[in-house]
Amino acid sequence: MITRLFIQNYAIIDELSISFEGGLIIITGETGAGKSILMGALNLILGQRADSSVLQDSQKKCVIEGSFHLQESEGLKLFFMENDLDYENEMVIRREINANGKSRSFINDTPVNLSQIKNLGIHLVDLHQQFDTLEINSENFQREVLDALAENKSPLSKLKQQFENYATVKQQLLELKAAQETANKELDYNTFLFSELEELALKENELELIDAELKLLNNAESIKIQLSAVYGVLSQTENPIVNQLKSLNNKLKTLNDFHPEISILSQRLNSSLIDIQDIADELERIEADVKYDAERIAVINDRLSAGYKLLKKHGLTTTAQLLVLMDELQNKLDGYADISSTIAKLEIQEKERYAECIKTASLISTNRLKHIDGFTKNVNQLLAQVGMPNARIKVQLSPSALTVFGTDSIDFLFDANKSNKFEPVSKVASGGELSRLMLSIKSLVAKKLSLPTLIFDEIDTGISGEAAKQVGIIMKELSEAHQVIAITHQAQIAAKASTHYFVYKNMQADKVTTNVMVLNKEERIQAIAKMLSGEKPTAAALENAKEMMLN
Repeated sequence: MITRLFIQNYAIIDELSISFEGGLIIITGETGAGKSILMGALNLILGQRADSSVLQDSQKKCVIEGSFHLQESEGLKLFFMENDLDYENEMVIRREINANGKSRSFINDTPVNLSQIKNLGIHLVDLHQQFDTLEINSENFQREVLDALAENKSPLSKLKQQFENYATVKQQLLELKAAQETANKELDYNTFLFSELEELALKENELELIDAELKLLNNAESIKIQLSAVYGVLSQTENPIVNQLKSLNNKLKTLNDFHPEISILSQRLNSSLIDIQDIADELERIEADVKYDAERIAVINDRLSAGYKLLKKHGLTTTAQLLVLMDELQNKLDGYADISSTIAKLEIQEKERYAECIKTASLISTNRLKHIDGFTKNVNQLLAQVGMPNARIKVQLSPSALTVFGTDSIDFLFDANKSNKFEPVSKVASGGELSRLMLSIKSLVAKKLSLPTLIFDEIDTGISGEAAKQVGIIMKELSEAHQVIAITHQAQIAAKASTHYFVYKNMQADKVTTNVMVLNKEERIQAIAKMLSGEKPTAAALENAKEMMLN
């Protein structure tokens, strides 16, 4: 629960510190004295955005600090763990707003962002303001109410995880099917391109090699003549070079004994002779192999023509590049098959995960259905208690598409006059009726939630007399298990207070500021009497105030 609220330089508050205890805390005061300013300050430490317009003195920063005593709560412990904060029973949230509009937030002096304190505030305070009666028309609110009563927290948590898994698979499936649709448009074309290359069946460097072969075949006769001429000079003429070298080598050998270097030169000449003889033999072989082959030339020309056509088509220059392209096309074609296979697997997963979600959602729906009758009965009893004996609420549960919250569409319908014409609450309920209906609902739900503090800001608008008294009784009952803070103009509600705060304006140094005081018993009697009969309460009003407080 909240134990202290410190406000400095905010709106018409210069500096203010209020300590709170448990029970029913009532805040009263004149219109415009600053009661709702307190709620505005509290909203800031619960994560509401702010700007520099809230500063009373634009030269100083605004500081708002809330101290809380934390009860044991799994949600709170999880929050502290997920945000890497130390969990302590006593906690302070602080907001600082600078003149430039920028703000800083702290939890126990550790800097945090606005989103973090907003998430923390969900576990600390339920703040209901007059305009929040519109929330009752929200399906989110209606669902949260029913699920709190049905104790659906665990199955909803399970469904959330299951739905996320299902949604992930569904998204993957959508993306793959879109990719497949795009792929299908390219499939025929890529298949055609691959078939062209596959049909040609090129080998490594084939185009370069057969191009060289074609040049040889086209010049076969000239090449044979030249080779034959060189071979003839080396070994086939009347006095070929090979024979001349043999004769010369023999002459050198006869001189070996006369000079030591002649033997070395003779060996070198012999090696040259062997090389030249080998060259002559190779030339003879090559010359014999070179033949003009018109049929082969035709085959090569056709193959080169097909190969060059593909090179030009794809903007390439070598056989190796065509083979790389063929591999790339093969991978694409394999990829199309892989997509189809993956889609088939994901479709099975999607059905399985959807079935898991539906199973859990069915349990949630069953739990909701079990609690509808009890909920409507209890709310209708409370409505009668707060002066609406003819009003009835009805909960309509209808099937809807699967969401993270299940497969139910939830509608709260209202009949204010036992007409049996149930319509959405916003169409048939007045402001006062909405306030009492919201209080009745929250008084039931609060028992199922771990929220330590409930705050009602002028929820009693539009009611008076016995209805206001019954609202006070409900708030008093709520305060037995929760800290309840209520801003009210109703004496019947103020009389139920455990602690009564009075907000008033004070003129100091030509400046209007807001102050708060705790009223003692006599001061409370005076304040409640003024609420009953005006600024100068009558003796009857004073007696009436005493009686209200006693009862």
